[in-house]
Amino acid sequence: MSVTIDTKQDRINLRLKPSAKRDLERAASFEGKTVSSFILSSALAHAEKTIHEHETMRLNKQDSELFFNALSKPVKFNSALTAAFAEHEKRVTTK
Repeated sequence: MSVTIDTKQDRINLRLKPSAKRDLERAASFEGKTVSSFILSSALAHAEKTIHEHETMRLNKQDSELFFNALSKPVKFNSALTAAFAEHEKRVTTK
C-alpha cells in the first residue's frame, strides 16, 4: 500500500493595508481559522465560482432547442467554412 502526501510548496504573498489585515484576522477568528486558511478557503471558493461562470453555458428553452437541433444535423461545408478551416490551419499550431 502506497501513501501519497500532498505537500504545500507554492506561495502567494500579499501586501495590504492594515485595516484590510485587521478585517481578515477578525473574519478568520469568527470561523476559528488561521488567516492563511481563511484567505485560501475564501479565494478557492471564489475561484471555483468564477471558473464555473466562465465554463458553463445557460440557455433558455428556445435557445437550447435551437442548439440541440443544430448539433443533430450534419454539417454542410460551404466555401466560407472551408476557408475558415484553411485559415485556422495557417494560424494555429498545436504542441
